[in-house]
Amino acid sequence: MNTGELIALLKEQLRQSAEREKSLLEQITRLSCQIEKQTVQIEQQAMLLKQQAVLLEQQASNIKDLTATIQSMEESMRLREDNIRALKDQNRALGNLLRNKSEKITVDSLKTADIPETVKLSEFDGTVEKPKEKPPCNPKDRGNNNARRKEHFDLETVIEDIYPDDPAFEREKAKAAGYTDSILYKFIPGKFIKHIYRQHNYVMEGKMYSGKAIEKAPLLNSNYDSSFIAGIIQLRYVYAMPVERITRYFTESGFELPKSTPHGLIKKVAIMMERFETVLRKVILEDDYICIDETWYTILTREKNEQGKGVRKGYIWAALARHTQLVQFFYENGSRKTEVFTDYVETNYQGAIQSDGLANYKVIESETYPDAIRLGCFQHCKRKFLEIMPDREAEEIITMTNLLYHKEHKREPDWTPEQILAYRGEYAPPILKKLKDRLTEITNDSQTLPKSPLAKAANYMLGQFDALSNYILRDDYDLDNNAIERVNRYISISRRNSLFCGSHDGAKRMALIYSLACSCRLNNINTFKYFTDILNRLTNISPNAPDNVFIDMLPHRWNQLE
Repeated sequence: MNTGELIALLKEQLRQSAEREKSLLEQITRLSCQIEKQTVQIEQQAMLLKQQAVLLEQQASNIKDLTATIQSMEESMRLREDNIRALKDQNRALGNLLRNKSEKITVDSLKTADIPETVKLSEFDGTVEKPKEKPPCNPKDRGNNNARRKEHFDLETVIEDIYPDDPAFEREKAKAAGYTDSILYKFIPGKFIKHIYRQHNYVMEGKMYSGKAIEKAPLLNSNYDSSFIAGIIQLRYVYAMPVERITRYFTESGFELPKSTPHGLIKKVAIMMERFETVLRKVILEDDYICIDETWYTILTREKNEQGKGVRKGYIWAALARHTQLVQFFYENGSRKTEVFTDYVETNYQGAIQSDGLANYKVIESETYPDAIRLGCFQHCKRKFLEIMPDREAEEIITMTNLLYHKEHKREPDWTPEQILAYRGEYAPPILKKLKDRLTEITNDSQTLPKSPLAKAANYMLGQFDALSNYILRDDYDLDNNAIERVNRYISISRRNSLFCGSHDGAKRMALIYSLACSCRLNNINTFKYFTDILNRLTNISPNAPDNVFIDMLPHRWNQLE
């Protein structure tokens, strides 16, 4: 490379360096400008933050002042409430003095009482006459710190007068200033009475005269009164106490009783009341709206099961007449076959039968019962969706089902049957159609496995849908079968406490007595009084008496004859 070329190369390099230097200076200049702008923005933000800090300090000061004001007001309100409470106590004390049952209240006695200064004793002229007798007050009249307190005016009452025991007190010199009642309720365990009818014999002019007992036992050659037997029935079939526990309770109450005695009494009483089975079924089937269900009980049998034990699961059926509120439990050797139902409900039955989705009840929808309709149970269907929660589709079905109940709860209590029917005809069809369409979508969805819990629940509800929709046909039909489910709880409680029935005959006896006991509860009848009364009546009634005689003793009529 010659000298000229080298000089040209160096000049080019110098030129390029100068251009780069110039470019760097321009970049530095731009960065400086940006930094200056950002510095100005930061200074502005700092100024805003200082202003916000000042505002927060002012707000904190205001909040502190408000808190102090509120605390002062709360303290004033507490003092005011204490003053009001003290005045109420004083007024109540004065009222008690003025309402007492003594003949007179003197001014001297009032001066010794804790009376507020606002009450001027000069307003009294010396005596206050005894107020006029008032009729017994309503149990809700008296308060217990603003809570309702039942007075139990029907209880046996013992009044014990207690006078001052101060040595300086002389009753003859004192003037009565009223009294204060302190009430204590006492409980006396089961009371037993040995009632001896001493029948005296006399001979007059060669003829024997004997006194006759006023009462007689309901059972032949028995020393147990109807009230004694009724007490056992109430404990066993209303409060679900096993016989062993009843005998222990009687023993602790002063009456030793072998376990075989209650069993024998129950067995004999069930034989006395056998006619009630026939008339109870007759009256129930006369009702045009009944509920049917079944539950199980463990039964001791002579035959051994697969595990080599002499027990089996036996089914007890229940039929509830919705209008007469009579229930009948019936038992056919523990069978759950359709024939048990068809033998009980006659094929010419006219009315509605509500049940769960057991396949046996499908016979109601067949030609076997041409004049009957079946009502389904939304609760049984909804339960299958609740079991698979959380699930979006299940939650959707539950919500639509609950909407039907929500609409029912919005009914006015004074609506006529026609208004209820019109209301149901307005709100129910759209919801039912939407519910059915959604169930169909679930079952037709290719992503829903046929044997999945969701598919099974949807198919179950679809299979019941016609029966479920029938509730809108009449104003008194229910959406579910809960009425009979509540009655079956008595069997469930007994199943947990007593564990088993000793035989098929024992289960039939249990079903009969439970029928009468639960019918009493449904008709708000005291079961003890009821069984005491009908046992006394049955001693004077022939087993072959007309049905009406026994029908008049069923709980729905007994209340009128009482």
